[in-house]
Amino acid sequence: MGQTYHAIWVHLIWSTKYRQPLIVQELKFKLYDKFREIAKVKDYHLDFVNGVEDHVHLLMGIKPKFAIAEVVKNLKGISYDWVHDNALSDEHFHWQDGYAALSVSPDRVPTVRGYIKKQEAHHRKVSFEGEWDLFKKHAIHLDEK
Repeated sequence: MGQTYHAIWVHLIWSTKYRQPLIVQELKFKLYDKFREIAKVKDYHLDFVNGVEDHVHLLMGIKPKFAIAEVVKNLKGISYDWVHDNALSDEHFHWQDGYAALSVSPDRVPTVRGYIKKQEAHHRKVSFEGEWDLFKKHAIHLDEK
């Protein structure tokens, strides 16, 4: 049997509950390291992660054996438990219920990686709401609760 080739790149975005600014400097890089640890244990390919106080962006290469919803559930759920179990937030830390999953063409991976890398500068100019509206415009299906 031949080998299987896949290039399934996904840009994932989710926020803290009510977009509260809970990802403070003391937590930020610990949280990103936790995402990397979860990815390694679960055999996910986490290429890049960054964000600001109220949301995160992850660029991931997803193997066909994984459902995107499962990947997000594990990243959000395990990181949530970890923050609480280790008392890493002075506030009640919680992720929002939903997320955005945007496909990325392999030739656009460096561009998306650069976009994620520059989140702090980007959000000095563009609000999360403005960014979110742009991403929603490209959604194929928007699940509203």
